[in-house]
Amino acid sequence: MAGARASIRYAKAVLGIAKTSNTAEAVNSDMTLIAKTIADSKDLSDMLESPVIKSSVKKSALLEIFKSTTPLTVKLFDTLIENRRLPLLEEVASKYKQLFEQLSGTEIATVTTAVALTSDLEVKILAKLKELTGKTVEVKNVIDEDIIGGFILRVGDLQYDESVANKLNKIKQEFSLN
Repeated sequence: MAGARASIRYAKAVLGIAKTSNTAEAVNSDMTLIAKTIADSKDLSDMLESPVIKSSVKKSALLEIFKSTTPLTVKLFDTLIENRRLPLLEEVASKYKQLFEQLSGTEIATVTTAVALTSDLEVKILAKLKELTGKTVEVKNVIDEDIIGGFILRVGDLQYDESVANKLNKIKQEFSLN
């Protein structure tokens, strides 16, 4: 829990500085790349969390991997290293992206389906979500075969579960109550 709070604080601080220096969008690009790269690379994640590897080696690796980052992003690396919080880098990057999207009025909708969404269906979902929320919405498709069919839609704090697995669980509960 303390890591989550710290990640939000670092993300807010970076966003505040980025806004005043008019680099918020460029830093958002950096944070998107950082979050995706660390999430996709177990080796990089393990290296950042390793207490054995020296901070100077970690910083050199980060600067080599993320060569085209903004000076503010490099300053974030330095601050996290100085405060011994480098393992939080992925979470800080994710929180920054969330805060930036809220600031720009963009909402992220997560649609969990058993199979990948078609482009036609994604367009229809985007149109419906824009109508419902009044905001620009990005759709993130998560594939989970365990839901069998249907979908689970999450936008902000709202969740709409129309999965086959959910319906089967409701039927199962009804039978167990009788």
